[in-house]
Amino acid sequence: MNQINKTLNIALPKGRIGDKVYDIFVSAGYGCAGYDGSDRCLVVENRDAGVKYLWVKPADVPVYVERGAADLGVAGKDILLEEAPDTFELLDLGVGVCRLMIAAPRGFRDDTGRTLRVATKYPRIASEYYASLCRDIDIIKLNGSIELAPLTGLSDVILDIVETGTTLRENGLETLDLVFNVSARLIANKAAYRFKNDAITALCGAIKASLAR
Repeated sequence: MNQINKTLNIALPKGRIGDKVYDIFVSAGYGCAGYDGSDRCLVVENRDAGVKYLWVKPADVPVYVERGAADLGVAGKDILLEEAPDTFELLDLGVGVCRLMIAAPRGFRDDTGRTLRVATKYPRIASEYYASLCRDIDIIKLNGSIELAPLTGLSDVILDIVETGTTLRENGLETLDLVFNVSARLIANKAAYRFKNDAITALCGAIKASLAR
């Protein structure tokens, strides 16, 4: 097998979380000399280590991995739950930690006699969560400023990512229920996991050792 076939193509999310993830790979011995994340390169490679990094939009990471453009990738658990890509989840990298939660205006009480209006950018997760509670809901798909929905009467509650909760408190909202704890996960293309298993196993072992230090 030649060198190019052994190379692991790894899709990393652009932005703050991606920088933290890249630092984990660097600590594990898979960094790229001369790359510090400050330039606009979309592809960087370390041929000696057998890795090539592809910097992509966070929501697109599962697409690159599922379709084989990348062998591995790092995506938030929220994205994986929402998109449900046909990939293997290998490791919890322990960064990008936050919570996926239901929130509502302070003092909100759910009237179970009517349909609950839920604003979110995670319609699949919302549907599955409330189905597990046997609760009838109307999903309102939004792409940003989710906190505004209940303040304007557009929705009763929201389902969104919460880090510190400051934005919620500043807008008169409070958390009601925890849906899932979120963090960055290493995922693998299923075919790549079979045909590049030795390289993937070695990389996972190095990352685990680095995280344990």
